[in-house]
Amino acid sequence: MNEPLTEIPKEMDKSFEKAKEIIQNSEDIKIYSHIDCDGMSAGAILSTMLDRQEKNHESEFVSLDKLENLELEHELTIFSDLGSGQNIDKFAKKSSKIIILDHHPPIRKIEYGSIVPYEFLEINPLYYGIDGSNYVSGGGISYFLAKKFDYLDLSWIGVLSAVGDMQNSRNGTLEGLNSIILNDSINQGYVQSIKDLSLYGRQTRPLFVALSYFSDVNLPITNNKTEAIALMKDIGIKRKNGDKFVTLSDLTDIEKGKLFSELVKMLSKEVPKKYVHYVPKLVAADSYEFLQEENKTFLRDASEFSTAMNACSRNQREDIAIKILKGDRIAALDELEVISKDHKRYLAQNIQKIEDDDLIIEKENIQYFDGNGIKSSVVGTIAGMILSYGNWRKPIIGFTEVSEENSDLKVSLRCSRLLAYDGIHFGNIIRKISNSVGGSGGGHSVACGAYIPGEKKEEFLMKFNESLNGII
Repeated sequence: MNEPLTEIPKEMDKSFEKAKEIIQNSEDIKIYSHIDCDGMSAGAILSTMLDRQEKNHESEFVSLDKLENLELEHELTIFSDLGSGQNIDKFAKKSSKIIILDHHPPIRKIEYGSIVPYEFLEINPLYYGIDGSNYVSGGGISYFLAKKFDYLDLSWIGVLSAVGDMQNSRNGTLEGLNSIILNDSINQGYVQSIKDLSLYGRQTRPLFVALSYFSDVNLPITNNKTEAIALMKDIGIKRKNGDKFVTLSDLTDIEKGKLFSELVKMLSKEVPKKYVHYVPKLVAADSYEFLQEENKTFLRDASEFSTAMNACSRNQREDIAIKILKGDRIAALDELEVISKDHKRYLAQNIQKIEDDDLIIEKENIQYFDGNGIKSSVVGTIAGMILSYGNWRKPIIGFTEVSEENSDLKVSLRCSRLLAYDGIHFGNIIRKISNSVGGSGGGHSVACGAYIPGEKKEEFLMKFNESLNGII
């Protein structure tokens, strides 16, 4: 495998210069960005950049299905973390100016801008041989444009967007162009990179709770807080410091080392031999702390921060996420607390229903559940959270109707990182299968999704299952 590029290719850099020039010569600007942590981070970077440039602009956060029949009513329209895979210029006029800042597979060739009668610039890492799933996010592309205006202080949002987009999931660290953004944020004093255990909730979650949620491989501690507490006791880690529960961030390096060894040992017993050498990658990874944020809050840790941003998007409150990202914290944080509690309650209720009603159905190569009534915006989150309830050796797929008005199905897939280490890229597979049944899809190797016609579910399942014969 070639080493990922750690500098921006010259031709790509020229495109960022061109984008800067277009923005400087435009006054009426509209930003369309995607409704997830990466997209909202990208939108926040661009909006902050335009604020500082004193440019009139509007921001709107949309799902991909809203883009195909978009009226372009502003002098300049910028698409961030989306646009490359959609026909966004269907209604472009000769006076239109369009910039796309995306990292998803493009449907146009790089020279498209030179053959249309309006100004069109698309910046996508895939045009330069850079993998957009692992080496730069949508927010990262937006940051590189902001960097042309010398706004290096926005680099921390680029780090957040990469973590939110799971760009560190393959090797447990930010690589490629992401490493440039990380270094900028470290040099600016905004981020600290720490080698740590891969437990979610470093700053806020009691350690025994974090351990009970660890790993998509079923372990004795999985969903079992009593076993997690026993594990801590066995290796001499206290459950509480005074009246407060111990979190991962409280542990000494020695304590983390003991816990690392136990988790590696535990996982190694449960996985086939061919996966054992990957186990340390599952147990430890780089964590990113935002040094300007208060200790012991979810804003301090990049993973926890990204989850909070996704909770906003899943509940159609992108406005709160943008306020927080742009520094307008006081009222927004109070609102976010309410949203997060409601979001967690909703997830817990639906996970309990899936478990109680035994809704996970297993086929030869896949497992799936019908999420009837589950909001399409969270079916993927739920799929990831219940992976350990089923067979980790197979991907899990969740189905639910797009909305009350739209009977098409939203399809979300999650799988163990061990399958990705096997070289299986489910984002590519789901794109191919969904296209074959009249839908569309894509995504990452371990987390991806699609939209398909409601009546095509059984055909989709059959083709997906067959596509994995001899692979899983």
